[in-house]
Amino acid sequence: MALEAGAIKKEVILDVGKSKGRNKKDGGETETGCWVSTGRFFGSFIFSRTKVDSSTSGPAAPFESNSTNEKSRDQPVASLGSSTITSNTGSTSSTSKLSISSTLKFSEELNVASKLRKFTFNELKLATRNFRPDSILGEGGFGFVFKGWVEENGTAPVKPGTGLTVAVKTLNQDGHQGHKEWLAEIDLLGHLSHPNLVRLIGFCIEDDQRLLVYEFMPRGSLENHLFRRSLPLPWSIRIKIAFGAAKGLAFLHEEAQRPIIYRDFKTSNILLDTEYNAKLSDFGLAKDGPAGDRTHVSTRVMGTYGYAAPEYVLTGHLSSKSDVYSFGVVLLELMTGRRSMDKRRPNGEQSLVGWARPFLGDKKKLYQLIDPRLEGHFSVKGAEKAAQLAVRCLGRDPKARPMMSEVVEALKLLPNLKDMASSSTFFKAMQVDSARSNPNASNGIGMQAASKQRNGHPTSPYPHPLQSPKPNVKES
Repeated sequence: MALEAGAIKKEVILDVGKSKGRNKKDGGETETGCWVSTGRFFGSFIFSRTKVDSSTSGPAAPFESNSTNEKSRDQPVASLGSSTITSNTGSTSSTSKLSISSTLKFSEELNVASKLRKFTFNELKLATRNFRPDSILGEGGFGFVFKGWVEENGTAPVKPGTGLTVAVKTLNQDGHQGHKEWLAEIDLLGHLSHPNLVRLIGFCIEDDQRLLVYEFMPRGSLENHLFRRSLPLPWSIRIKIAFGAAKGLAFLHEEAQRPIIYRDFKTSNILLDTEYNAKLSDFGLAKDGPAGDRTHVSTRVMGTYGYAAPEYVLTGHLSSKSDVYSFGVVLLELMTGRRSMDKRRPNGEQSLVGWARPFLGDKKKLYQLIDPRLEGHFSVKGAEKAAQLAVRCLGRDPKARPMMSEVVEALKLLPNLKDMASSSTFFKAMQVDSARSNPNASNGIGMQAASKQRNGHPTSPYPHPLQSPKPNVKES
């Protein structure tokens, strides 16, 4: 979730296989036995072995900021497999022994794009006001992310609210994601540029410090807006976000110089700018796609429970169609307002894909699938087309899933559809029937119809549910 301006979270990799080693399979490298489970964590804001000043009397730089931190209220998602924590490299050892030797080897390990800025640790310490807790934007498996301010075209720190607002991601040297993932992020984003990929501005490698500097995404993550905000995202913005995220994946799969499999497509890794344009972030798990006539690469199973394609979980065979499946899950989350996995729901509803499948192929049941907070303010044809697309993306046979360029084309026309379900006679009739049969429904149109009547019109249980969030161009 790299740059999210909200949720505080930590991902751990859990060993679910018997083998922790590497072997060769199908002519490629095989990595076995790991899985990422998403949990919530907030502890000490200072990452280990840093050069952060211990004084709490004030910021390291002579300026103040009003930035605040929003803690996550989500419950942990249940993990799969054992709780043995390992590193992403397949080793049980920590990356805490990074030293100046790796700094000397850096130029040999990676040909960094010249457009990236090289920051010193002290510059980033001052830019984030000594990594103060109220500068924290969030946390991922890599480490904490801090908000900072630097020169528009340089590396020097500046006063909050001036210059360029950035997100500084630190390497937690006791965490599971280490130098290898740090290099992978630079290797990928240092050479790629696309409107739907978050922009990497620069990096810092100094002694045992590893930091990455990104553009700041003022609206945070899609996860935040879908699951933590009381104000629901309007249907049109949901489709816009799906369209932008699909274009990002299509670029990685089909337009980049070498095909890239994202491998961790989920709502927390989709970040939003002031106009709700979607950008993909956090490329630490990204992997080169198969070369030549190969259909997949064999790799250790990594990702987030609930989003990973079933054939990848079972076999370790990774392809671009694995990302397509993950996109189908996120599309369902956008349509339903439900999480991919939610252990708080009744049995049979905890897995979003399993719960939603019976609704996707039935137009009469489709209304029960759409997020009830929208209260019928969604396009009927748009919902039908989105459901058809989700079915294709979630197909059990990966070969039958569409390419992401096809997904982009399918989504392109959806924003122009204006046939609102709230104006449909069929929808109104279903409201009444659902309210009679299940007046206390927690998901679906029953809750809408069961709301109190006032002057013949239903009163919404959600205040101003269709008010679009106003863009806020102020980033400080």
